[in-house]
Amino acid sequence: MTEGGAERGINLSLHATVTDWGTVRAGAVCFASITVTENLNWRDTGAERQIVAAQRAGVRAGIRHYARPGAAQDQAEHCVAVGKRLGVFGPGSLAPALDVEADGVDDRFVRAWIRTVRHSAGIRRVLVYAPYEHWLHRLCPAKWADSEVVLWVSRPNGIPGRPGWFHPRLGVHQHGCAPARNGYSGPIGCDALVYPFCLNDLLL
Repeated sequence: MTEGGAERGINLSLHATVTDWGTVRAGAVCFASITVTENLNWRDTGAERQIVAAQRAGVRAGIRHYARPGAAQDQAEHCVAVGKRLGVFGPGSLAPALDVEADGVDDRFVRAWIRTVRHSAGIRRVLVYAPYEHWLHRLCPAKWADSEVVLWVSRPNGIPGRPGWFHPRLGVHQHGCAPARNGYSGPIGCDALVYPFCLNDLLL
């Protein structure tokens, strides 16, 4: 597999923070997916401020939803309501991401979440994030991954853009975690594009 593009990204899990987005942007990070919502009604107000700060620094920021089993449509509506208030569904923003790490989140959930987000937010492109083992054994992208869905694999092997797993819609590889320095605090993943995807393929 050919190494992905030079564009670098990060993803912020729940309660992770960046204290200096200007420094992050100067370090060649150009996109960030930030977990803001979870389940039916929880949101991280600190993460909301992170999105605003990232956007001001010139980082293409997008909202990420941490899924819990059940009520996929209601969870999607919750994510969209928060995202609209933050202005993350406009052209040039990173597409919204669905994090499907939790047990019990299956293909039916993913399909319903994508359909609802598209309808409510008036967008088409979405990202779906999952650990490597989930892609191998739990999820079947053929059931819901059309040409506007980009898959995102978490496999921290230290080889950016080369996760050791292939799918035609696989565009992002979390290859490691950021150290607790350079303005980072908490669980923050380091991401690279997977060839032939480019940054524009991740944006609205």
